[in-house]
Amino acid sequence: MSKQWWKEAVCYQVYPRSFYDANGDGIGDLRGVIEKLDYLQWMGIDVIWMSPMYDSPNDDNGYDIRDYKAIMNEFGTMADFDELLEEVHSRGMKLIIDLVINHTSDEHEWFVESRSSKENEKRDWYIWRDAKEDGSEPNNWASIFNGPAWEWDDTTQQYYMHIFSTKQPDVNWENPDVRAALYETMNWWMDKGIDGFRVDAISHIKKVDGFPDMPNPNNEPYVDSFDGHMNRPGIHEYLQEMKENTLDQYDVFTVGEANGVRMENPDDVAAWVGEQHGVFNMVFQFEHLGLWSKDSEQKLNVPAVKEALSKWQYGLESLGWNALFIENHDQTRVVSSWGNDEEYWARCAKALGTMYFFMKGTPFIYQGQEIGMTNVQFDSIDEYDDVSMRNFYKQEMDKGVPHEEIMPIIWESGRDNSRTPLQWDGSKNGGFSTADRTWMKVNPNYPSINIERQQDDPDSILSYYRKMIEVRKQFDTLVYGNYELLDTDDRVFAYVRKSQNETFTIVVNLSENERALPAIKDAELVLANVDSEVSSTLKPYEARVYRTKE
Repeated sequence: MSKQWWKEAVCYQVYPRSFYDANGDGIGDLRGVIEKLDYLQWMGIDVIWMSPMYDSPNDDNGYDIRDYKAIMNEFGTMADFDELLEEVHSRGMKLIIDLVINHTSDEHEWFVESRSSKENEKRDWYIWRDAKEDGSEPNNWASIFNGPAWEWDDTTQQYYMHIFSTKQPDVNWENPDVRAALYETMNWWMDKGIDGFRVDAISHIKKVDGFPDMPNPNNEPYVDSFDGHMNRPGIHEYLQEMKENTLDQYDVFTVGEANGVRMENPDDVAAWVGEQHGVFNMVFQFEHLGLWSKDSEQKLNVPAVKEALSKWQYGLESLGWNALFIENHDQTRVVSSWGNDEEYWARCAKALGTMYFFMKGTPFIYQGQEIGMTNVQFDSIDEYDDVSMRNFYKQEMDKGVPHEEIMPIIWESGRDNSRTPLQWDGSKNGGFSTADRTWMKVNPNYPSINIERQQDDPDSILSYYRKMIEVRKQFDTLVYGNYELLDTDDRVFAYVRKSQNETFTIVVNLSENERALPAIKDAELVLANVDSEVSSTLKPYEARVYRTKE
């Protein structure tokens, strides 16, 4: 496989609303990102992926775009963005931005026109359908954000489709004018000089013809609709057309959010991410997420995670490239959900980082992951912002489920766990903002978990992440070497990365008990998260990286 700069890069996801507030209004902004670029450079980051900064009413934190070519007022101006891009490039780093083209905001001018009348020339830019005879929704599809996937419009007496929030109507990809307008938008940003896109929800752009009802054996009001819009046959015609009209014209790096892409279908995977003809350089796949249980003794289903991640490692070996991640803005904090954020907090955060970071692929770090930020437990639903969890809370309350039973589910699975402000230091609001009130409360543990406290501590999680980046950049084998899963204890994740002249063995104990260490001969220990004598057993959450010269 060819060598590429993006294969050797380490990426960092910035969620601008929670990253750093430069103007003291309680909301992170573009100037805040500019002010903290030196920190990211110090860490060793090569590529910054920034979540949406476009003009938006913020129903879903910027993933509901009102104007693709304007910056959200709270975040600053286009001049601020241009300066950010220049400052990133001046440090030898690259910037990719979120591309959201499955849906827009209902306040986007296209949708405002579309809903103005059935005769409007943009009516067919979105998906409109009549009610059933009884006045109900056109089908029984549920929204991914709970409730129906359809919203009634009084003005034109039809429903429009929204597989996410009611304020995120799906655009109609069947319409060539829509596609042309989206391609023009992509090219506009690439002409500005961005280095690529993370493409949001792109596997949902093709809907099943006729929008049939989904099977409903339990007679639910609305049922899971993924089969109707996730990675449907015919999607690749759209994706190839998009690639030809946009990405092929520029030297950019792309990663698609591709829920529903499964390694069991290699032809489909090749069309998504194959090095020869794939649309994207890599995709975020989700088969390893959600593999934790509520069993307090062993949260993580380690064998299932090993199987899911290894399947993609082997499947893409001579085909394409992996995007490696364990956290993002839609997931909970991994040290809380997959590990132990109390007794073994620091060691566990390092172990989980080691587990994924040295696989074959490009590693992504989500802001705060590098200091072991944890899940949060706010008492009131009013302190949460996540539209899906607020919808869920209302839905459960309407059923008569008490508040005390709903909140633990939100604490465990809500997206706001990863969206609390980044904890920079031990001062007010964790150093994120000088405001009296921040857009979301800071996790109360910020005095003990923050960047400043870890920056000069050689044993900190942050120092360990810097060391992982340094080690990966030092050895080509950790980028391009072959992957092989080792047969070990169920709770030990061990694999090798091999090239002609060296082998790296990565061993991680993902349990709270001591485990046997696989036999490793004539090896140099290059990284470890436990500073102890090298023994034949692994302590709880101990991780080691060995190098053997051939």
